[in-house]
Amino acid sequence: MATAGTSVPTDWREEWFEFEDATYLNLAGESPMPKVSLRAVQAAIADKKHPHHRADSVFYEIPNRIRANIAQLIGAKPEEVAVTTGASAGAIAVAHALEWKAGDEVITAVREFPLQFTTWKPMEERVGLKVKSVEPRERFLTADDLIAAMTPKTKLVSVSMVRFDDGSLLDARRVAEACHAQGALLLLDVSQSCGAVPMNVRELGADFLICAGYKWLLGPYGAGFFWIKHELLAQIRPGPFNWMSVPGSDNFAKLNFADPKPADSAKRWDAPEWASHFNFNLVGFDASLEFVVHMGPETVERHNRSLIELMYERLPKDRCVPASPLDAARRGPYGCFAARTPEKTAELYKKLRAENVIVSLREGNVRVSPHLYNTERDIDRLISVVTA
Repeated sequence: MATAGTSVPTDWREEWFEFEDATYLNLAGESPMPKVSLRAVQAAIADKKHPHHRADSVFYEIPNRIRANIAQLIGAKPEEVAVTTGASAGAIAVAHALEWKAGDEVITAVREFPLQFTTWKPMEERVGLKVKSVEPRERFLTADDLIAAMTPKTKLVSVSMVRFDDGSLLDARRVAEACHAQGALLLLDVSQSCGAVPMNVRELGADFLICAGYKWLLGPYGAGFFWIKHELLAQIRPGPFNWMSVPGSDNFAKLNFADPKPADSAKRWDAPEWASHFNFNLVGFDASLEFVVHMGPETVERHNRSLIELMYERLPKDRCVPASPLDAARRGPYGCFAARTPEKTAELYKKLRAENVIVSLREGNVRVSPHLYNTERDIDRLISVVTA
């Protein structure tokens, strides 16, 4: 199997079904699954007609392979990875796993993706913690903004590695170093980066990663992962766990009913009874991850950087302004722009959609997120509609 970062030259467009009726530039909203993933799901559905053809051992093969591929993508160990239903599942796991006391601070940022607020705001009432939303001092959120907001009461910084609304890329390592210097932890949502930006958890310094699977990991809705640094498992508060995380649960004839304990791994946070071969979503996610590892995140990063820079070069300067960092080193795998007023931006978005140029409108910005199935011709099409 190819490793992340060792993709071979190919016409990647052949790996997806053709977009006959649209110019699709919206992977950050939802990925079209590659052919190999859809075919794997179709085969799994057919297999369900005769489940007796499958040995019990198959039950765990797919989730274990998913853990291994995710670990390869992020530079982690498979036992540190939980197979979940999405990014929110990981954030909720952290909220319930940590020991909190009244006055503890969780730092996030204004206009962060809503899961940050749906996870942490209820915890203010539940345990008395305080959520601080940081406003960037300049146009884009930086590590300095988050570090300046930290106090001795800060227990956790919880933010996105790449912002969903402007594509800015956080210097996560600096934030992690500042957190650890005072005993705080860092949770990164990598939904808009994992699979399209090379990363290594040891270099990032994060303590937790959460990720949706239906974006840059090319999977279906209802799939994702949660990564926790193994050293933190001993500090985690005991809580309910799913029965398949008990050591020996792969032997269905001899299950532990008396005093089950979770395995010394992230498996305890797997989506209960979901992470198995017989879940069609998981089958698709498995095939997509194999494909992502094969092509390599650096391939996507390099390809998208070229297309987004072309877009910024060709956007009409009198009508449009960049809404993402122009320095590619500070930008994730996509780029945003806006018209001169919010009203004109909304009109421009409607015009693009009417012409079947599929992009997103996020917090007043038009978000353009290509992938390997896109070419310069698609950027030409985008620009032709903008300038018409």
